[in-house]
Amino acid sequence: MDFAYPRPQLQRAQWTCLNGPWRFCWDDDETYRRPEDISRWTHQITVPFPPEAKASGIGDQGFHKVCWYQRDIDVKPGKDRVMLRFGAVDYAARVWVNGRLCAIHEGGHTPFFADITDMLEPSGRQVVTLRAEDDPHELTKPRGKQDWQLEPHSIWYPRTTGIWQTVWLERVPRTYVDKVRWTPRVEGFQIGFEVRIQGDPADDLAVEIQLSHGERLLARDRYQVVEGEVDRFIVLSDPGIDDFRNELLWSPERPTLLDARVRLLRGNEVIDEFSSYTALRSVHILRDRLMLNGRPYVLRLVLDQGYWPDTLLAAPGDDALRRDVELAKAMGFNGVRKHQKIEDPRYLYWADRLGLLVWEEMPSAYRFTRTAIRRIVREWTEAIDRDYSHPCIITWVPFNESWGVPELTAVREQRHAVEALYHLTKTLDVTRPVIGNDGWESSATDIIGIHDYDANTEHIRQRYGAEIPPEQLFDRRRPGGRVLTLDGYPHRGQPIMLTEFGGIAFQAHSEPGARKIWGYNRAENEEEFAQLYEQLLDTIIHTALFSGFCYTQFADTYQEANGLLNADRTPKIPLERIRAATTTSRTWIPGAL
Repeated sequence: MDFAYPRPQLQRAQWTCLNGPWRFCWDDDETYRRPEDISRWTHQITVPFPPEAKASGIGDQGFHKVCWYQRDIDVKPGKDRVMLRFGAVDYAARVWVNGRLCAIHEGGHTPFFADITDMLEPSGRQVVTLRAEDDPHELTKPRGKQDWQLEPHSIWYPRTTGIWQTVWLERVPRTYVDKVRWTPRVEGFQIGFEVRIQGDPADDLAVEIQLSHGERLLARDRYQVVEGEVDRFIVLSDPGIDDFRNELLWSPERPTLLDARVRLLRGNEVIDEFSSYTALRSVHILRDRLMLNGRPYVLRLVLDQGYWPDTLLAAPGDDALRRDVELAKAMGFNGVRKHQKIEDPRYLYWADRLGLLVWEEMPSAYRFTRTAIRRIVREWTEAIDRDYSHPCIITWVPFNESWGVPELTAVREQRHAVEALYHLTKTLDVTRPVIGNDGWESSATDIIGIHDYDANTEHIRQRYGAEIPPEQLFDRRRPGGRVLTLDGYPHRGQPIMLTEFGGIAFQAHSEPGARKIWGYNRAENEEEFAQLYEQLLDTIIHTALFSGFCYTQFADTYQEANGLLNADRTPKIPLERIRAATTTSRTWIPGAL
């Protein structure tokens, strides 16, 4: 397993990965309340792979509500603080160290931590225990694509319980930087820089920040810490001429990252330091186009579920995350729509470094209750806070296809929920567009997203062609049988994008006894699959109404066999042929790009 430091934008040298073997047991009857209640550990599990996954060593996809983890760690008390961090635990977690409760967290996709400094035994041998509760039938918690039936069906996949991202220990000073946040402002060639200080109170604190691009020093500033924080804009020297400016701007075609070294000082003594990075990148909506760095930019996205056959929601390792970014780019896409998943920060790191745009989408709950909305608000707020500084993220999507709010046309409270999440997201991040509800029944939104799986290209031309007035599209045409905008929210000139289409199912090889495949459309052989993709992309690319598109989907995911790649990430047709259709729609020539 290759697991790199899990927080790439606040990376310290002193850390210990706790992935690997842990003791494990199910607790279906909820018999245990504390670690000392457990008399026998029935399994060994490989963290961070969930117990439903083969790679965990368990591979049990039955219904289980509660499970327990435990492992011994070697860490001696010292002058520093010791932090125990969890990337993600689905859904509700309680953590004990040496029998003492140290953390409680709810939310299956966001990180949490505990300061365990005062719980450490002098001997250096410590025991960490975690209880995870994840009711498989509970539909009021954000669960994304996790099926509530025993066997995955239609577009729903196996459940994920418990730990599914990296667990690690980290030593930090008694007074330390807890958070860093970057906000680019391309118009003024500025970088917003925020840090928050935690730990023991200390006087005469300052933060020193150094920004560089390769060997080129861009800024070295020092700011006084006031009331535990620093919040400043760093103004870079503006080259003026576009050619020189473009060298410092981040885009998929030129993913320029600015390296940062941050040091916390007490007087002239360095008491904390870490590495980070940021980028100069702007994204906004201007009339009917998305603008990247002040220029119209056509989005070529692919929908990515973020599942792997043997590890489910958890990535097999850092190399697998990097490979997924590389494959999306190799197929000609400049971005992905991460569907119903808050992705591992290491994926976002590779998207930042290699140049791939990301739409981040909140995993849905499927019942509309006050509890569901409170849970969504809390977890969505944590997700935005975690991922705000990644330049690859250009759009936030709180709701998809009215999931969890199925009566938007009739129920006032559900409309308010979508509008509230839109405005909350815009409040937490004013720098990115927000799609309130992607697919149909739009109200408050910066982009009109349409989901249409009709594979007949003539129907697509008739529905969205230049001769079709936009008002007719919104008033009379109903892709998926749903209205595109709610009453009181007419199209105001926002960009229109086809954010789900295609879904061509094709499986070249199936094993005896394999589950019946599912897809929106069907191809019988490789050549038919390739031609359907080429025809669809040719039609969509030349439909002027659309300022971007998102093809379904990146890779086969369990029974849903409509990926451009097989589940193991091997291509169904040559990558060069996919790329030619995705980018230029010209006839593919074997061996040519």
